Amino acid sequence: MPDTIPFTFRAFAEDEPGPRWQAFFAESWPWYRSWFLREGDAARPSYQTGRRMLVRHMPELVGLYDQLVELAGGGDTAARMLAMYRPPPYLSGCSQGAWTGADPVLVRNYDYAPSRLEGVTLATAWGGRRVIGMSDCLWGLLDGMNDAGLAVSLTFGGRTVLGDGFGIPLVVRYLLQTCTTVEEARAAVVRLPFHLAHNLTFLDASGDAVTVHVSPDRAPWFCDVPVATNHQQEVEWEAHARFTRTVEREQAVAAALADPAMTSTAFEQLFLQEPLFSTAYSRGFGTLYTASYRPSARTVTYRWPGAVWAHSFDRFQEGTHTQPLVEVVAA
Repeated sequence: MPDTIPFTFRAFAEDEPGPRWQAFFAESWPWYRSWFLREGDAARPSYQTGRRMLVRHMPELVGLYDQLVELAGGGDTAARMLAMYRPPPYLSGCSQGAWTGADPVLVRNYDYAPSRLEGVTLATAWGGRRVIGMSDCLWGLLDGMNDAGLAVSLTFGGRTVLGDGFGIPLVVRYLLQTCTTVEEARAAVVRLPFHLAHNLTFLDASGDAVTVHVSPDRAPWFCDVPVATNHQQEVEWEAHARFTRTVEREQAVAAALADPAMTSTAFEQLFLQEPLFSTAYSRGFGTLYTASYRPSARTVTYRWPGAVWAHSFDRFQEGTHTQPLVEVVAA
């Protein structure tokens, strides 16, 4: 019999940071504190450094950051973690691509260990900008879309280099809070420092799309083919590439986008099949959810084999969805 891991996803809306986010923080903080300090307190930057870097590179988020720190109790460790400047490194799988035909859609698979996923979809209007996305690091995002129709998603870039920069979930939050088009997001990315190598795919309401490879040690590289898996221009980490099948997954998405008969619905379904859909949950590389962002309709739909959970800015469904994650072990 296959092993089944029940996982409960949650969704809540709170226009401005308040008691619901505060309760979310209190529930999650013990795990995040352990993660943040796993290499020792001295390995992480000071509060002064983190906030100074936010002021320098993401000034539009500083007021929001201060609000969240206050709601988190004002403690030094929490404030340092929430700044997301030089956080502990974290690796994941993930595949994503943007189909730009009629009714464009950004589709992504998030592949990771179930124990490390918050599984919380947040609908916020922080600073007046409405955003829906999958939360990570308490106010960052793994993927999301704003009310202007800009959608952004991330994957790990398959490089082990580390640098002085921000964790990528906060970058996704920043882009969705401050940009409305792919052109604006491209301009923002080139001036931000990154802690780790990641790939970002953008899609906006006009159908404009791009993927950008970012790293701490080199300038962003833009690719007009909006596909990303877990390497950048070439494979550098061979063992990780073989385990995650990053090349095979990239080829599958690229082939679909090049197919003139492809439809948006068929493109979504592709992500629920091999080689894109993975069931290696016990090895930290199972597909936890498939997200489809449609900027024209301003909708996000989470998919699993046999299940759908849909949200929009007009009709956001607060509550829970429990999904059995089924690990199929090869004979």
